[in-house]
Amino acid sequence: MSDLFERHIDGYGTVRVRPLDPAGDAEVVHAWVSEERAAFWGMTGLTRSQVADVYAHMATLDTHHAHLVTKDGEPAALLQTYEPGADRVGETYEVRPGDIGLHVLLAPAGPAGRRPGWTSALLTGMTAYALLALGRRRIVVDPDVRNTRAIARFRRQGFETGPAVVLPEVDIPDVHLPAKHARLAFLTRQAAFPDDPA
Repeated sequence: MSDLFERHIDGYGTVRVRPLDPAGDAEVVHAWVSEERAAFWGMTGLTRSQVADVYAHMATLDTHHAHLVTKDGEPAALLQTYEPGADRVGETYEVRPGDIGLHVLLAPAGPAGRRPGWTSALLTGMTAYALLALGRRRIVVDPDVRNTRAIARFRRQGFETGPAVVLPEVDIPDVHLPAKHARLAFLTRQAAFPDDPA
């Protein structure tokens, strides 16, 4: 699949974003979501086939999109973008024109272990995609309130912490999501990229 976005980040490498291939990327995504550290992603009990089915369903939607993010050609993150007004998060805050929602799952650390600056650079690439390439004004994220590491990571990235909310249960054909206690956080284009003329 062709890339949707590419950005070189000095001292880090090149971040690319492309559409997720539900079948072709199922093995790598299944490995990531099956790890204990990905418990908040909510897919730890699914088989590879079920993971592929989830993303095949998402590929039929106009409001929710899944992407594979690579760093210098190597898979580095799973990125989901969505329209907050068409998502349960839109029931918990006042959605503004130009908002976009993000869900992010980073690849596990490689054999070398933790990489200082790696997460920040990768998130910079993903926020550039959402705010600059897609022309959005503000990102909303909704990590589980228990996922303190993710909340702290978003704060360090410049996100402004919002309220704790309860995302309502979703139970419709093809989709079941239990209620979720989340902490909203927001990042505006001006805060993230003040020197960008867009």
